[in-house]
Amino acid sequence: MAIRARKGRSAQAITDFEDMVRININRILYVARESGLLMVGITAFLMTMLMLLGFVYHNEFAQALFLLGFPLLIVGILSVWVAQRITARDLNGEALIKRLQTHRFFIQLIGMFSIFVTAMWGMYQNMNANILG
Repeated sequence: MAIRARKGRSAQAITDFEDMVRININRILYVARESGLLMVGITAFLMTMLMLLGFVYHNEFAQALFLLGFPLLIVGILSVWVAQRITARDLNGEALIKRLQTHRFFIQLIGMFSIFVTAMWGMYQNMNANILG
């Protein structure tokens, strides 16, 4: 749908895309407004617990969950921030498409970086494993 809107084949494609984005933005901002404080508290507790269990007490499962969850947390915060920016600036048309393309690019960068860090951490753990006792 974004590709059809970007190519500008019809005004209906752009309108449909803007409506879809508006629905998703309203959903994201509603959840952030209504339960944002509770979500921040629970997420902070869980991430702190995973970080301490993983890197202080050397629990490998907690390390894996932290290395999966932390980039997801960053992407969630970025999504709420972009939704607020789109709403505040009342973006539509080409400006909206450009903002969402930038958002997608940064999400892909976060994904590539987190995969790289997780792979390096896993290799480091395997190389330091004392398998013979």
